[in-house]
Amino acid sequence: MARDRFWDPEIETIPRKQLHSLQLDRLRWQVDRCYRESPFYRERFDRAGVRPSHLQTLEDLRHFPIVTKEDLRREQEAHPPFGRYVVAPRGTWQELHPSTGTTGRPVNTIWSREDARVIADHTARTMWSFGTRPHDIVQNAFSYGLWVAGMAVHYACALIGCFVIPIGAGTTQRQIDYFLSPGSTVLLATPSFALHIAEALRERGIHPEEIPLRIGCFGGEPGAEVPETRRRIEEGLGIDCYDYYGLGEIAPTFASECTEKNGLHWAEDHYLIEVVHPETHEPLPPGEVGILVMTHLTREATPMIRYLTNDYGRVDLEPCKCGRTHGRIVGGILGRADDLVIYRGAKFYPVQVEGVVRRMPELSDEFRIELSRDERGMDRVTIVVECTRVLEEAEQQRLVERLRGAFKEALQVTPEVRIVPFGTLERTVFKARRLVDLRQQER
Repeated sequence: MARDRFWDPEIETIPRKQLHSLQLDRLRWQVDRCYRESPFYRERFDRAGVRPSHLQTLEDLRHFPIVTKEDLRREQEAHPPFGRYVVAPRGTWQELHPSTGTTGRPVNTIWSREDARVIADHTARTMWSFGTRPHDIVQNAFSYGLWVAGMAVHYACALIGCFVIPIGAGTTQRQIDYFLSPGSTVLLATPSFALHIAEALRERGIHPEEIPLRIGCFGGEPGAEVPETRRRIEEGLGIDCYDYYGLGEIAPTFASECTEKNGLHWAEDHYLIEVVHPETHEPLPPGEVGILVMTHLTREATPMIRYLTNDYGRVDLEPCKCGRTHGRIVGGILGRADDLVIYRGAKFYPVQVEGVVRRMPELSDEFRIELSRDERGMDRVTIVVECTRVLEEAEQQRLVERLRGAFKEALQVTPEVRIVPFGTLERTVFKARRLVDLRQQER
């Protein structure tokens, strides 16, 4: 039966022609209400010379201005606390969720009661797509509170009918205790935390076959679609590993892999995604790599129109083998514009370093990329890795040379490599900080 395979069969398998018609209706509604009710959007649209009436097709959205996180920060500073892009009346508001990030001030996002209902429903859709069912015990190791992913998953579990353990991030040993009793079957966490839990499981001498955990979906940072990282998580926890994607300003859990593991399906009935050139912001055709730009089609309280995510990806609009017709972000998030490293003319992202490190069994799951300057003031990139055992000097030098060669092949540049003892680098229960810029300290 279709209901066994899909959370919402009618919408998940909708023909694309009908989907585009639905998107256009909802887009016109959204842009019109933003122009009428939000001075923030009205001023931006007027400066760009566009009106809601100009939206005759989905492609016409390209003429509307891009919104960046810095635009939202400036708006909230000028009109505290929430800015002038809150469209829904205060009486409809349910929750406040500031964005999370390693730099800059948080951006306040509001969910109305209807927004919370929609987010819970399409989060349940994603969880159903990677195999979560009512009989499961879901261990929700996403952070609760102001970070939105934990709450979205919690609400979705109630819709599916799962038994949920709202443990949140942290307490690594307790995570393992709950694997053993009552016996969690589904785990939600960041990829970094999943690897840390797997490491702790080994240290306690517990084999993955001794726990009933069967699937896990991991988001909050890139990694779960990196083949080497996926393999380490699957072997370390004895599960099928899936990728999750979301943004605080858009929605925490609106795109996930299905059981085909062939890209992140997003809910196209609620979110319109464009891929644009990183410099010109002109839309790119499906299949080309660019920055993802997202527009809310149904968000009530704080809708985003053409929000620039800074996340690189490529889109496939062909139906998936699973039967879903909604588009997919193939290969997961390839990197963030903020994390781009430019070194000796080459450009690379931490996720590319991750693939090299996790291919080598001698190394732990942890690594760090340090940006510094040498004695001549030239930029220097050093990749710090942990070895799982103590090496003789000659053996360590051979490993360094192997790593430098592997990095040269993957990154098109040869960084410095430093090997440190196992346990030196910080473990995290949240988002790992892989990129450390030491250049400011060296001035």
